Amino acid sequence: MEYVRLGKTDLLISRVAFGAMRLSGDEDSDNAADIVRKAYDSGINYFDTSRKRPETEKLLGDALYDIRKNVFLSTASNAENGLLLSEDLDTSLMTLHCDSVDLFQYEAESFLPVAGGRDGIYASLQEMKRTGKINHIGIVTTNYEIARQAVESDLYETLQFPFSMVSPDYVKDLVKLCEEHDVGFIAMQPLGGGLVDNIPLAFGFLYEFENVIPIWGVQTLEEMEQILYFNEHPPVIDEKFHEDVEKIRMFFS
Repeated sequence: MEYVRLGKTDLLISRVAFGAMRLSGDEDSDNAADIVRKAYDSGINYFDTSRKRPETEKLLGDALYDIRKNVFLSTASNAENGLLLSEDLDTSLMTLHCDSVDLFQYEAESFLPVAGGRDGIYASLQEMKRTGKINHIGIVTTNYEIARQAVESDLYETLQFPFSMVSPDYVKDLVKLCEEHDVGFIAMQPLGGGLVDNIPLAFGFLYEFENVIPIWGVQTLEEMEQILYFNEHPPVIDEKFHEDVEKIRMFFS
């Protein structure tokens, strides 16, 4: 497993990050703990979830309970104000069985919390960091303008934004902007929200960006094993590879 620095957080994160949002506790699904442990045993050290899916927070917290100190953990909230945000974090910490999270991300779609804002959200994030409940502050969004504002504000240490081989070209500019501001870029939806089914090409495309951490949503043990296989056996990046990527991009453009 390869590890890269996540921007100004200085965290060394595995190039395969684990997205827990698709974990399920259904009886006919693979055991969530087995999937998480498979990821951990294979070198994955970054696990991501969100308060909007409390069941996945619980499954992840239970699975990581005795190895929590060996991994980096992030969760997120879209609370409307600072007080509710603080309450969300306290609930997440209880659900995840820990005293702090390495990265706490605000899910922003309609506005960007800033220092001194009347909503009190950024002030709450700063207080959480001061008291040691969180170590780093990030933003999650699918809104390009909010993403750009977040990076340029230098108030956030990471950005989680959709990025895949079928993303518009301007997302590459956003990746470059993150690099310039030393903001860690976490790529959600690395398969384009289900549009891409060629996983080796998806891996190869994202691995060309050294400051990008793809976060792979996993639901079954088979999916986890498939992702790990392609991580260990990425495609050769040559002219044929770029031609194949461009064909897929043109098809969805």
